[in-house]
Amino acid sequence: MEEKKIAYLNLLSELYPNIAAASREIINLSSILNLPKGTEHFISDLHGSFDAFSHVLRNGSGSVRRKIEEIYGRTLEPGEIREVATLIYYPREKIEFVRRSKTPEEMDNWYRVMLYRLIAVCQYSASKYTRSKVRKALPKDFGYVIEELITEKADIEDKEKYYEEIVNTIIRIGSADRCIIALGHLIQRLVVDHLHVLGDIYDRGDGADKIMDTLERYHSFDIQWGNHDILWLGAAAGQLACIANVVRICARYGNMGTLEDGYGINVLPLASFASRTYKVEDCGRFGLHALSPMTQEDEELTVKMHKAISVIQFKLEGQLVLRRPDFRMEDRAMLHMIDYEAGTISFGGETYPMRDRVFPTIDPKDPYRLTEDEENVMERLRHGFMNCERLQQHMMLLLNKGSLYKVYNHNLLYHGCVPLNPDGTLKEVALYGETFKGKSLYDAIDRYIRQAYFSTHDENREKGKDILWWLWCSEDSPLFGKDKMATFERYFIAEESTHEEHKNSYYKLQEDPEVAERILAEFGLSDPHSHIINGHVPVKKGQNPIKAGGRLIVIDGGFSKAYQKVTAIAGYTLIFNSHGMYLAAHTPFASREEAVRTGLDIHSTTKVVERIRDRVRVGDTDQGARVKVRIGELEELLEAYRSGLIVERTEGKVSGD
Repeated sequence: MEEKKIAYLNLLSELYPNIAAASREIINLSSILNLPKGTEHFISDLHGSFDAFSHVLRNGSGSVRRKIEEIYGRTLEPGEIREVATLIYYPREKIEFVRRSKTPEEMDNWYRVMLYRLIAVCQYSASKYTRSKVRKALPKDFGYVIEELITEKADIEDKEKYYEEIVNTIIRIGSADRCIIALGHLIQRLVVDHLHVLGDIYDRGDGADKIMDTLERYHSFDIQWGNHDILWLGAAAGQLACIANVVRICARYGNMGTLEDGYGINVLPLASFASRTYKVEDCGRFGLHALSPMTQEDEELTVKMHKAISVIQFKLEGQLVLRRPDFRMEDRAMLHMIDYEAGTISFGGETYPMRDRVFPTIDPKDPYRLTEDEENVMERLRHGFMNCERLQQHMMLLLNKGSLYKVYNHNLLYHGCVPLNPDGTLKEVALYGETFKGKSLYDAIDRYIRQAYFSTHDENREKGKDILWWLWCSEDSPLFGKDKMATFERYFIAEESTHEEHKNSYYKLQEDPEVAERILAEFGLSDPHSHIINGHVPVKKGQNPIKAGGRLIVIDGGFSKAYQKVTAIAGYTLIFNSHGMYLAAHTPFASREEAVRTGLDIHSTTKVVERIRDRVRVGDTDQGARVKVRIGELEELLEAYRSGLIVERTEGKVSGD
């Protein structure tokens, strides 16, 4: 046996010091391989819609409700099933609501009924996990009690009396509330084993910071970055064009609260500058798409801020594309194309009248130069983004749990698209003097993104920062997927043909199974049950989210209210459990208060994407592959013990303990 292998087995023997310990672990791991795989939950394009996200997370896209119906579908009325479900989703709020209408005696009876029902759901949900995994998921306060309640006691003669005494004691000593809350959270934890967030947590809605706080506490998840997440990563890294875009989008959707209240970023310098520089009547092209009501005063100020930061953005983007000619985005520098006296702009062989001619901060001879006031505004904003501890913490979470793509349990996950040629072959993309395509492009971009935060080399760090903006709006970006971002044209030019953003070849070829299979193969997936799962482009009303003969699934159905006019729903999510893959289409979420009061759930229509004949076991998953490797190593350790190559040690306390 080679020296490196012996050295590794010696290290392994620290964990399993003798034949008995190694044998126990082999038996344990082998049994795990035969358990049903855990449920994966896929969600995308949240766009700050915290309440809807929170509810779908709590109900596992209907998974919790299905568990209750499998247990009680024939014995409980629909209203009773809704009550149990709501108690699991919002245990604290539901208890408070019920208490208002019941006497103490009635409340005790309600506690008793609900505890038994929750215990049954918890037992059922825990049945596909090892006792060890369930024990790790138990809440600290009631871990021992809950473990007693959900564990079968074969050695107790009167089991019913045993459990009844525990439940009665919980109620008698006033601990029912805490126990029910603990059970509700545990069921949520057990029903979904792992969460995939396929990008665009940020922008439009006002709850992105709350979503990130929730993810920080979530037991198991990963993130595939979306273009809006990348934009915030750029802003938090201090990239000025990204900062300007983030602030512009917050202004446009009447969502300055995310900056001010969510992250404590001071926008007063921008507000003061905008008030001094622009009149309301000069900002007609900068009306808001606010998702929440605003006072007239706030709206008028935000409109001014919207125009001020937009002009700054176009200056900064012009500077960037001229500084980075290898981005090949010179057509996005448009301020020098304006005839400021005539009020027209010329490009693409055409001349168009400008819908807005008021540009007090633009010097026609040097249109991309920021004024002193604009520089001061941007410096204050940059300081705010880079020095907000909470924002930086959330960006570290994005970096630590995120990536451009992920291969997980034979599926390929990404937010946007893989750049393709019109014939469906992988498109070569140039970045900083090198060319990449397919997987190598994703890997190269991922490295550049991390350099923006972690490189100690100034030039590499700046390249990484600028790539974050390139990803936001470049034709070749796998997170954008259009020939241009026509923000400037939509603001300033009436001719609608200039507003068009043409999707790239990926979106034209989405229905082609051969193209999907080529992409899967590029990322090392040849299993006939492999799928591409992505979001980014809302599935419009009447469109099918399942494409390419079932090989590609789009799960952006419009969580954001801004999209629901064209999607007619409020989000697609996906569930992949041991029985198959299920797509859920959700109706808009009313409110947490309404859900608690009436038991109103998000109505979800479930469609079977793929039903698996032979139930998927842990042994069929990525986790199973890792477990099999460890079993092989332990078997080698056993052989080393038995051959005398490594000496067994007795188990027990280490000397000095």
